[in-house]
Amino acid sequence: GALDQVTVADVPIPEIQAGEVLVQIKSASLNRLDLWTLEGWPSLKLKMPHIMGSDGAGVIAKTGAQVVDFQQGDRVAINPTLSCGHCSYCQAGLDNLCLQFALFGEHVDGFFGEYAAVPAKNLVKIHDGLPDTIFDEAAAVSLVFVTAWHSLIERGQLKAGESVLIVGAGGGVNTAAVQLAKLCGAGPIYVVGSSDEKLALAKSLGADVTINRMDEDWGKAIFKATNRQGVDVVVDNVGAPTFHASLRALAKGGRLLTVGNTGGPKFEIDNRLIFGKHLAIIGTSMGTAADFRKVMELLFTGRIRPVIDTVYPLSEGVAALRKLEQGDVAGKLLLRP
Repeated sequence: GALDQVTVADVPIPEIQAGEVLVQIKSASLNRLDLWTLEGWPSLKLKMPHIMGSDGAGVIAKTGAQVVDFQQGDRVAINPTLSCGHCSYCQAGLDNLCLQFALFGEHVDGFFGEYAAVPAKNLVKIHDGLPDTIFDEAAAVSLVFVTAWHSLIERGQLKAGESVLIVGAGGGVNTAAVQLAKLCGAGPIYVVGSSDEKLALAKSLGADVTINRMDEDWGKAIFKATNRQGVDVVVDNVGAPTFHASLRALAKGGRLLTVGNTGGPKFEIDNRLIFGKHLAIIGTSMGTAADFRKVMELLFTGRIRPVIDTVYPLSEGVAALRKLEQGDVAGKLLLRP
């Protein structure tokens, strides 16, 4: 339903099972997914009341039986994806394709609360010596950077020297994609955005060329900037309003990467662009446990940094969701219990 159906309430502290830990949540991050989950879809069956939130970090308050690698007091980041560990996909290391795949905050209770029960296998210890601001950073990095990493690096096979266009400047996945493209030596990195402020942010993260779509036709601008050749890779998570232009912006043999449709999921495609230019459309969702560990190591060693827009107390979670719904956000919105 709508946001007026979201409330802040007291619920029992979760009971942990064997192999699980109880995490005292220190920071949680909002995602567009929270609004989609709230809206619901026919196959989504939730136990009510449902606790939202897919990204979280905190301190272990209690450990269950069979937990040997963690103890009370450990600071941890939480991998938001749940997998069975037994199906053929999990056995191949592709746990984001698990036959029983689930996501905290989407399919089961999430992290917009003071405590959460989490399988120990979903935890990564935060490096000693890092300040407690790392809780905010770990929560802000989790879903969006893992998604961007799996899309750009694992599925997209982005290489040093390849040109990249990122459609959108302010969202969490897009700010992550700019940094990861820069980190792997790609370039030039082009970013299309809706405001000079968001484009300035993209520049500070590593973008080489920025285009304000409010001021000029960004498709023509890309062709002009690339001598009418186009770019090797496009990251487009907007969907309906931009997908056609993104396909046109690709060079022959280029790849279009998509992990979402914030602007709408249904649209027409001119198939001549795809076969005529030998293009590939690559869709991905989330990432693997290995991707999560890689991203957290990049964060803990200072090689990436999340962009944080606003931090709210948990009691103002509805206000944070409303700001997310309005869309005027540069980076991530956080909740602190």
